[in-house]
Amino acid sequence: MKKVKITVMRIARYDDLIARYERPMIHACDMKEGQSFVSTNGCRPDGFCESAWGVMEPFVRELAAGGGYFYEDWMQDPYSAMISCNDGFRPVSFLLEAIE
Repeated sequence: MKKVKITVMRIARYDDLIARYERPMIHACDMKEGQSFVSTNGCRPDGFCESAWGVMEPFVRELAAGGGYFYEDWMQDPYSAMISCNDGFRPVSFLLEAIE
């Protein structure tokens, strides 16, 4: 299996939605732009957000198995994917890349 590099590309924050709908959270997200992780054997890297992993796991496993070409040439590099976590208040965009 290939390793898959997971890089935090962008973190958004919607303060208007947070103020209107979210209960106050002391500790919401630890991710930092530019931070990277490596998945080995299609497994969640140590310290990686469980919620974000739940969204990207099928893509990571497919890339680790040598697959790609998601959604009919969606990405310029067919062995990559841009995936966002499911936090509607602070979505994080991750670049997934199959590596040797």
